[in-house]
Amino acid sequence: MTTAAVPSQADLRAQFPQLQSGRAYLDNAAGGLIPVRAIQAVTEHLTRYGATNAMPGHRPGAEILALKVRAREATALFMNAQPEDVALAQSATALTFRLAAAFARLWGEGDEVILSGLEHESNASPWRELERQGVTVRVWHARQPDMTLHPDDLAALLSPRTRLVAFTAASNALGVTPDIPAITAQVRAAGAWSIVDAVHAAPHAFPDMQAWGADFVTFSPYKVWAPHLGAMWLRPELRATLPWPKLEFVPQGDITGIEHGTPQFELLAGWLGTLDYLRDLGGHAELTRAALEAASRRIHELEAPVMARLVEGLLAHDLVTVYGPQGTQGRVGTVAFRVAGESPEQTALRLTAAGVDVAAGHFYAVQPLKDLGLYPQGVVRASIAHYTTLDDIERMLAALG
Repeated sequence: MTTAAVPSQADLRAQFPQLQSGRAYLDNAAGGLIPVRAIQAVTEHLTRYGATNAMPGHRPGAEILALKVRAREATALFMNAQPEDVALAQSATALTFRLAAAFARLWGEGDEVILSGLEHESNASPWRELERQGVTVRVWHARQPDMTLHPDDLAALLSPRTRLVAFTAASNALGVTPDIPAITAQVRAAGAWSIVDAVHAAPHAFPDMQAWGADFVTFSPYKVWAPHLGAMWLRPELRATLPWPKLEFVPQGDITGIEHGTPQFELLAGWLGTLDYLRDLGGHAELTRAALEAASRRIHELEAPVMARLVEGLLAHDLVTVYGPQGTQGRVGTVAFRVAGESPEQTALRLTAAGVDVAAGHFYAVQPLKDLGLYPQGVVRASIAHYTTLDDIERMLAALG
């Protein structure tokens, strides 16, 4: 069921108190802003429950246990998955290292892992840890100058010894978006597993476990306008076979075993508040997968003209070099660039003094920036969200001079 109207951009911007500062916030790749209803949900949870834990023996504990169940179910809707296959913890990085610990008990000498050349270190360093077990790690480098991943280059690396291919759904530094279903199909045909880092992609196009064909997927709710949390999906037929370190009493394959410790209940409440905001953004009265798909489409509609102006404006600037795709195709609204005669940090400091907030550095995207010869100084990164306006982009372009 749909509501009478989908919120306008002005209406939705009014739900983000951080936007009332008058600054142009263009560092959404590092973390999204948070709507009022998510902030209120965190505050209300702490006010009512404090740090009370989930306990079936008393009423507050039972209510908190029900909150955890709702958060898992809602996250599954967001990923188009089943709740029993979705883990929630403090970060995607922590969950990935825990998965790597399971693989370290399965693999050793003679086994191989392939990392894409676009990765954030959260989807690279955990797999390099497997080298301690004798696993060989290979890099599937992106092709320059547009930094795209080519299937022929992956085919040259795949072998009967390949166990896992790790790749991103969108580069957090360059905005490049690989073809997820094509890559996972190629990996599966070779007899290997795939893990997709959807942390940077999720705010722009919501994950879809039914369409992607991956075996493992991570994303971070805090990039999707929620508090600091991480999430992971595991293919159900694999979940029970993975020997991750866990508390002794947790059954083998139970998704709670990889979550480690007491959940951050107040942050789960905030995430549910954000999902309610997204339901409203999609114009629906109930939180369903259809509501979230509608929200994802609405986000694309809002971002498309803003991304086009961002890319077009930077490419037209005489002193700016843009890295990655030289247009809007094959990217999300994140652009890496440098200004001639300035370090990335100098550019970012100059812009923030003018009320425009962008990022500078390598953003843990070590491999792609090494391949481009830009590490460790990195790049300037401007990144949008659905609440970013054309005026924000014009302010940045004007401040660049």
